[in-house]
Amino acid sequence: MNITTELSKALSESGIREGILLCNAMHITASVFINDAESGLHQDFEQWLEGLAPEKPHSSYRHNDTGEDNGDAHLKRTIMGREVVVAVTAGKLDLGPWEQIFYGEFDGMRRKRVLVKIIGE
Repeated sequence: MNITTELSKALSESGIREGILLCNAMHITASVFINDAESGLHQDFEQWLEGLAPEKPHSSYRHNDTGEDNGDAHLKRTIMGREVVVAVTAGKLDLGPWEQIFYGEFDGMRRKRVLVKIIGE
């Protein structure tokens, strides 16, 4: 899910002109990452991650011995990252020309939320 617009709005409401914005996925099977907003790329991510850590068979993950069935989601989160830190310049997110910020949930079982910290002047 592209969250760039929501983060830009939070930044605008903060009133800072120079600083940093940190955005953290608040669940162990979720990720916040920066990349291109091209749908084919996002399909490539899904296919690539599924190849690295296939959801099934559930029995292939020791984590799932606890009664959970999301061992793959923990590994996918590790690959995609926990958080991003973006520079703020002249009151705007200082992203590259194609960069957008995304939230990824690899389990789908939990309420989705992020932590946003905006620091600056």
